[in-house]
Amino acid sequence: MFSTDAQKEPKTIGFLLVPEFSMLAFTSSIEPLRTANRLSGRTLYSWKIISLDGDIVYASSGVGVAADAALTEKPPVDTLIVCAGLQAGAHSTPALLGLLRDYARTGVTIGSVCTGSHLLARAGLLDGHRCTIHWEDVEGFAENFPDLDITATLFEIDRNRYTCSGGTAPLDMMIFGIAQDHGRELAISVAEQLLHNFVRVPHDTQRMPIKHRTGLNQPKLLAAIAHMEAYIETPVSINDIAEATQVSVRQLERLFRVKLGKTPTRYYLEVRLNRAKLLLAQTTMPIIQVAVATGFTSASHFAKSYKELFGRSPSAERSDSLVLSPSHAHGTA
Repeated sequence: MFSTDAQKEPKTIGFLLVPEFSMLAFTSSIEPLRTANRLSGRTLYSWKIISLDGDIVYASSGVGVAADAALTEKPPVDTLIVCAGLQAGAHSTPALLGLLRDYARTGVTIGSVCTGSHLLARAGLLDGHRCTIHWEDVEGFAENFPDLDITATLFEIDRNRYTCSGGTAPLDMMIFGIAQDHGRELAISVAEQLLHNFVRVPHDTQRMPIKHRTGLNQPKLLAAIAHMEAYIETPVSINDIAEATQVSVRQLERLFRVKLGKTPTRYYLEVRLNRAKLLLAQTTMPIIQVAVATGFTSASHFAKSYKELFGRSPSAERSDSLVLSPSHAHGTA
């Protein structure tokens, strides 16, 4: 992955930190490399922290990280990993995209964690490659880049392109790479040192199973929710959901009322509106397009439903998402 011969010089990984990057994803990327060096007793990997201008760059948590170099200096690296987070697209400039292309042209392996995939895609560096991104951004990413082969897996390794969903998934990607470079025994030791006792593989999905997310254990109810989540852009009727889960409409309504305290129709509406909330915060899709992507044919119905659930209009949600700053932004994405 990062190295082809354990006896060669250490491989240098460049971490390009984009403003409002995910601190969790960044530290999850770098700690396995440090641990591999310590456990092996030699320097297998070195790294450089790169910012757009060489100055301190602030994570979404507001924590600042000092850079070793500016991207414009084109510091020599074997692999360049773009670490982004909130509003990644807002930091895209022709100069940045051009520099990423320059690295790729020289044979440098290019990767990303969290929403860094947005920048790689805008630079044209994911064309013809499988790629992934944080689950909150998958739908908007697909809308913006319909020709890409986008998955919802933890990470994707496709030739010399590595993309990772973010959060703690970089731990898994780096441990996977260490196993490829220096053997499974070292990789397992690294995982154990980091108390990462279950190393996930590339094709593992990002989100918890519905059972774990909801705390429910009724099979028919879980199947109904899964059906709703699968049909957000083109909602199906409650009759169709009941038929798909092999229960009567009356039984389905009773299950939702007893276990969730609401009707299936209301729950389905909230599933769609929560998806809309993510799209408003994580993409620049026009509000009417967000409405259509979540199954609303009327802009007024969308706005009314949204305000009823969240206490604010879709336009207010979008306005706030555009002015998020590191001092008050939270989360791993």
